[in-house]
Amino acid sequence: MPTGGEDLSASARGMLKKVKRRYLESRDFNGLHVSTSRNTTEEIDGAVELAEAGMVEVVGPSDYLNIHIRPWPSRRTVAKQIEELRELSEDDYGVCLYPKAKALKKTKLPGKFENAPFSKAMARGRSTLELAFFSADVLEGYRNDARFRFGMGDFGINFGLSDEAFEDRDQPKKDRVGLLHLGFAYDMRQYDPQASDSPIIRRVAAFYGDLDDLTPEHQQRWASFQVAKKGVDPHPVWYASQMGHWPDGMGPFARLAQELKAIGDLFENVWGIRLFRSHELPDDFGWILRADQREWDHFIHSFDKLLSDNIDDGALDKAKVPRTNEKGDPLGTLGRFELFMTMKHVAPESAKWALRPLRQVRAARQKPAHALRTNVTDQTFVRKQKDLLHDVNEVLINIRQWLSSHPQNREWKETWPAAKDYPL
Repeated sequence: MPTGGEDLSASARGMLKKVKRRYLESRDFNGLHVSTSRNTTEEIDGAVELAEAGMVEVVGPSDYLNIHIRPWPSRRTVAKQIEELRELSEDDYGVCLYPKAKALKKTKLPGKFENAPFSKAMARGRSTLELAFFSADVLEGYRNDARFRFGMGDFGINFGLSDEAFEDRDQPKKDRVGLLHLGFAYDMRQYDPQASDSPIIRRVAAFYGDLDDLTPEHQQRWASFQVAKKGVDPHPVWYASQMGHWPDGMGPFARLAQELKAIGDLFENVWGIRLFRSHELPDDFGWILRADQREWDHFIHSFDKLLSDNIDDGALDKAKVPRTNEKGDPLGTLGRFELFMTMKHVAPESAKWALRPLRQVRAARQKPAHALRTNVTDQTFVRKQKDLLHDVNEVLINIRQWLSSHPQNREWKETWPAAKDYPL
């Protein structure tokens, strides 16, 4: 079995040279297109020899719709790849050949790859849709930089220079970067549902083909945050969406926004005013990127503003809820909302249960407001955030279901009732 090309036939060596040239000189590490109309029988035999020697991979229509990129290391056996080469006919579009790491090992790379670690990895045989994983704090610099627009969803992230920054000629070229297809990933190896102190480790997943588009300076930055892939899995909804599948459910932030809107709609149908001033989540409201006290406190502050601070006292006035208790003491918004529920025949213990998670958020917000805090790292913050979102969403769903039973809401329909709820 040849190891470096010296034992290959002349036709195989010629094909390998073409494959490597095409791969390294094309813009997106494209493969060499091979078909019966483009190549001689001798060249196709040479391609077979290269596949047998472990020097090239064959990407055909059965691997990926676009054969001109190598999406991932081939999931087919060498025998199946060779069979496809040998069965090429005049009616076939053809296949593409890609050099494997073995073929590229001793190849001298162009200087442009020297300081670009992910471009260099691609040049050494990584695949376009192969995943690399990073600690989540790699995103902080982009989230906190006003030049970048930063979007975070339940399952993924995107960022890029704002239009204003992009059009600013004084912006350094090295910072003209963006990534649109980033996903969250998780290391659950230490997680135990029964142990409250067991951590969930959040990571960020990115495709090598996207990382290759970053400038060398930003590639080096990302490389410094890279982690081993062992035990880390991309979020299944994010990964499925990248492969062209529609999501089958929603995460806790999408659920939160949907329930706030639904409760507002239902309340307005009966009392003519929305209970919550807004159901839109702030741009910076999402998963914590660093498991520390400062990130947690910021999340809690924003969460309470969406809950307690978001309740419109005027809406409770419309529902004729008193502003004071029986002793004449003023009631806060959560106290008034609890009273509203009991006035509408909800059992007192059920009303207290429904408001408990919202009160937990309010109490957690008040802690840092009245004390000097030391910023500490706590790996359980990721889990605590997941659990708190679950508890709040659970009571909001129950409040929504209760309001939907009002006679004036008979025609109301839930949005996406079959959606699966993902806790992360």
